[in-house]
This record gives sequence, structure tokens and C-alpha cells, in this order.
Amino acid sequence: MISSRNIKSIDFYRKIPRDLTEASISGAGLSIIAALAMMFLFGMELSNYLSVSTSTSVIVDKSSDGDFLRIDFNISFPALSCEFASVDVSDVLGTNRLNITKTVRKFSIDRNMKGTGSEFHSGPVAHAIKHGDEADEEYAEGSVPLTSHNFERVSHQYPILVVNFFAPWCYWSNRLKPSWERAAKIIRERYDPEIDGRILSGKVDCTEQPELCRRNHIQGYPSIRIFRKGTDLREDHGHHEHESYYGNRDTESLVKMMEELVAPIPVESEKHVSSTDNSTDNIKRPAPSSGGCRIEGFVRVKKVPGSLIISAHSGAHSFDTSEMNMSHVISHLSFGRKISPRVMSDAKRLIPHLGGSHDRLNGRAFINQRDIGANVTIEHYLQIVKTEVITRGSHKLVEEYEYTAHSSLVQSLHIPVAKFHFELSPMQVLITENSKSFSHFITNVCAIIGGVFTVAGILDSILYNTFRLMKKVELGKNI
Repeated sequence: MISSRNIKSIDFYRKIPRDLTEASISGAGLSIIAALAMMFLFGMELSNYLSVSTSTSVIVDKSSDGDFLRIDFNISFPALSCEFASVDVSDVLGTNRLNITKTVRKFSIDRNMKGTGSEFHSGPVAHAIKHGDEADEEYAEGSVPLTSHNFERVSHQYPILVVNFFAPWCYWSNRLKPSWERAAKIIRERYDPEIDGRILSGKVDCTEQPELCRRNHIQGYPSIRIFRKGTDLREDHGHHEHESYYGNRDTESLVKMMEELVAPIPVESEKHVSSTDNSTDNIKRPAPSSGGCRIEGFVRVKKVPGSLIISAHSGAHSFDTSEMNMSHVISHLSFGRKISPRVMSDAKRLIPHLGGSHDRLNGRAFINQRDIGANVTIEHYLQIVKTEVITRGSHKLVEEYEYTAHSSLVQSLHIPVAKFHFELSPMQVLITENSKSFSHFITNVCAIIGGVFTVAGILDSILYNTFRLMKKVELGKNI
């Protein structure tokens, strides 16, 4: 049977009787210092245990979000009409998507970036516009030339004024001219402006009347506008309201369109009566109320080098490239899924600098002040790198795309555009939250306590023996 005496023999911490110990001032001071040191080091170790540490590595991109990348954008063009604004996407694999409308919205704005109405609807994609074949035939002038001096008077005089804004150098304007003049002559004969007075066909040469065309936001030629008496008042945002015609341009189609406009209006009527015939809804739409456009939405592109292009585009209009100005302000441009503010806040708890480059171009303005001339294309070169943040337990917290941007203004021989070249890096940045072991924390705490206690004991012993030796020396001198 094991006795208590045998158990006591294995005691590692044998006690010295209190009568055999001696307290000293130096020992008391070292004890206080040691206690304070233990508390300070314990606090540092606890803070380190509770803090978050991460490790960063660069690996080959192993994206789990498919082969497509989402691009969100909100860009304002103060000098590009929504009527012709087109969003296109192309890439090195041959993908070429023109005039994307399903996920893109357009809003007319003025030159000060202020909205001038509700969303601008481009309408369905039109078929190839039909033109007349009377180019080589003789025809009489049937439309009335309009200038900045008589335009306002004429538009207030007739319930319906249909105007062809054209440019003599334009191919499409020259193709329209014979059909337009024939249609105008037929309408003039059927609805005499002096007797009937319900409709008048006019024309404006934009090379001779640039200010009049600019006031009516004409950017493509030819543009056929329909002005209704009573709707030209500057009520909302101080802009005229009128319609654009996008239908066929042969004589028969033009005459049919004008007759449908006249039909609901009584002879000698002085009031505008809205047409109830919906047969031309797809070819007549409200014209833009101002000369600028804010384009917002998103597109999905393949994860290969490509371009997002915004330009003026039409299959039946010509553009004066010397008058095109692709200046723009980027309110938002980002890649990948949208990240909620709460998730981004949690991610920044781990990595404070995260998210600083995922919308690098936000709020930037790129304005062509005509200092380098006309035909200026504004290009942006974007290099995109994917960043993933992995928390403890291999949980993916954030998956975002950050990018660098370099921009330039270059003169072009073609129609000026705003072009965003993008290229994804084959590598990705992986940020992982490092987990900390509680046993490691306890081990460090024990090491702190034991180490400080031991060092303090050694120092106390050195001081105690030094003082004793000094006292002995003094006693020896006195003897």
C-alpha cells in the first residue's frame, strides 16, 4: 500500500518553511515589475490571438462562375443622341454583338448631364429599310425649304409638319430625296396647304442650317421628324417634343404615313387630335428630347480579350464625323457579380485595401474639348485580375474583379467611338484567413508566465548576492 510519505517524495514543488525565507526590497520591486510584465505580455498575446491574419498567394485562375463575365456600367454622353447610341461587344474569338438592347437602358440628358425625361425606348430592331427606285427619274420639288427664320412660324401654322433633315453629301439622304419630293408633291396636291391646311412637308439642309439641326438634336442623316401643333411647347425640362419616323422610305410608304397623320384631323382644325391608328406604332417613336444620352445596364462577355464599344450606329443613316463628340462621364464601371455593402464591409475587416480598384473609373470624366481636332475616339485599356477571399472553414466570402485602367484620346479615320478594351489575367489573387490554435495561445501564455517568473528570479538572485557581497566588504574594512 502506497503511503502519503511515498507520495510526498515525488513532489516537484517542495515548500521551504517561511521561517527560512527572507524578504527584500529588491525582491518586492522585481515582483511588481514581473507582474506588470506578465500582464502586458498576456494582453499582447490575447490581442494577437483575437486579431485576423491573412496570407496572399497568386494561383492559376480556377473560376467557379462559368465562362462568362458580367460588365455593369453607367456612362453619360452629353453629345451623343439616344436615337443612335449603340452598345456593341466583340472579342478575339470572333464574337460580334451589335446594338444590345435587352439589358441596356437609355435616358436622354442635356449637356449638363441632367435628365430630360423618362427612359428612351429604341423600339424593335427594324428590317432593312425600303427605298424607292426613282433615282434616275425626273421629279418636281414638292417639299418646302425651311430655315431658322421660318421654321417656328411654319410649325405653329400647320397641325402636322413633317420635315426631312438631310445633308447633300449623305448617301442615304440622296437615296431618300426622289421619294421624299414625290411623296411631298402628292400630299400637297391632296391636302393643299392653302385650302386644307392640315399638313405640310418640309426639308432642312443641315449643311446650311446647322444651328436649326442642332436645336432639334439631329445627329444622323436623313432624319424625318414629325411635329404636331400644340406639342412644341417647352413644358418639361424646356425641350420640344416630337416624333421620329423609322419606316420605309419609298414614295408609297411615305404617302401612307402622312395620310395616317392627317386622317384624324378635321379640315380647318386648329387643335391637335391624337391619332388612334396604331398601324405605324413601330415606325413612329418619340424623338429624343435632348442631344445627350445616359446609358446604363450590363452585358455578359466571354472571359477572353475583347471590347465594349459605344458609338452612333444606324443601317440607314450617315453621320458627320467632324461633328461627333464622344466625350463621356463614367458614373460606374465594374466587372463580375455585384457585391452587397455588408459583404464588402466584412471583407474589408480582413483586408482593408480590398475593393479599392473594382470601380477605379467611377466618377472620371473624359472630355474632348476639340483641342486635338475632330474624329476623336476615346479608348480605355483595362487589365482585370480576379481576387477571392477565403475565410476559416474554406468559406468563400468575396469573389471580385479589380482592374487597372489607362485611357487615351486618339484621332480616327472612322466614326468616333468610346471603346473599352478589357483583358483578364490568367492568374488570380487568393487571400486566405489564417486560423489560430487555442492550444498555441495557451502554450504562449504559459511560456510568458514561466519565462518572466524565471528571469525575475535570476535577477533577484543576482541583486541579492551582490548586496550581500558589498555588505561583507564594508564589514571587512571596518574591522
